Amino acid sequence: MKLKAYRCELLLANPWKIASSKGSGTHQTVIVELTDADGLVAIGEAAPSSTYGEFAEGVLKFLHDLDTAGLSFNDVPGSMAFLEAQPGIPMAAKCALNLALVDGAARRAGQAVYDFLGLGFRNDHHVTSFSIGIDAPDIIRKKVLEAAIYPVLKLKVGDPRDHENFAALRAVAPEKAVRVDANEGWKTKEEALRQLEWLASDGRIQFVEQPMPRTTSTKDLLWLKARSPLPLYADESCHTIQDIPRCAECFHGVNVKLVKAGGVSVAYATLQAARKAGLKTMIGCMIETSVQVTAAAHLAELADHLDIDGNILITNDPFAGVTSQKGILSFATAKEKIGLRVSRRN
Repeated sequence: MKLKAYRCELLLANPWKIASSKGSGTHQTVIVELTDADGLVAIGEAAPSSTYGEFAEGVLKFLHDLDTAGLSFNDVPGSMAFLEAQPGIPMAAKCALNLALVDGAARRAGQAVYDFLGLGFRNDHHVTSFSIGIDAPDIIRKKVLEAAIYPVLKLKVGDPRDHENFAALRAVAPEKAVRVDANEGWKTKEEALRQLEWLASDGRIQFVEQPMPRTTSTKDLLWLKARSPLPLYADESCHTIQDIPRCAECFHGVNVKLVKAGGVSVAYATLQAARKAGLKTMIGCMIETSVQVTAAAHLAELADHLDIDGNILITNDPFAGVTSQKGILSFATAKEKIGLRVSRRN
């Protein structure tokens, strides 16, 4: 198996800032291509996040040093077991390799990944939210106006201007459904409850993600869950299937992201476990190209909500796959029919 990995700098339409990181106008991602002895080429993507101490340089070094003898499109579980045994493997690198392995396996079977996994995909059924990063109130207003075609917004909070920013959003989108993501920005349970009660007074907030740091005690999370007037979803607190029992105690739902889970395979298992545990499920993303966003879309049938807009937040996506016209996901116009159904733009 031959492996090619290269860096791709993504340009954001607007500087991106959340409570847990500083604003930036660019993001580094890593694209992976695997080619087997028969010449079958498959693709994957790592979208490393500084939140978890991962960067493009470290991902590239791991990939360039990796012995690929243990990888095969004919044995994805065995290949993942091989990767799990590699010391120090970045989760983003594991994600990229898993995407490529699943892409190759589905291509060999002549199926789209969603059929290869037995899920199917209903075009024009799944809706993604559109994310609005932290900014000044006048910029928030501008961003919300630009996102008028999207039926659901997700507002990032955890900033001293939260009240002004939310007021700016409502000034131009008074009736729109909104999700709120605190990205660990509220440091105490009392602060979190005050903010949740304020948001609940709006009457049109669907849920709030990660109100407190992932290091918050179970006792404090249970205290907040018992009093919260809004559903609480784990994001930074939920990575893989191992996190589901605690999340079922402390939250109402989970946000599963491919790069946190380590790829399609683990995300699939994590979503299944979450549903079995009675949790609501959302599939999210980082700042990504259409490779990883499209891979996430293949799991849409397992989600109650979607927030896979990373590719529409950038201006130089080198790939095409699932589309999100007016927030509605569709593979109807995808050129590629099998595997991840991703193609390179001309």
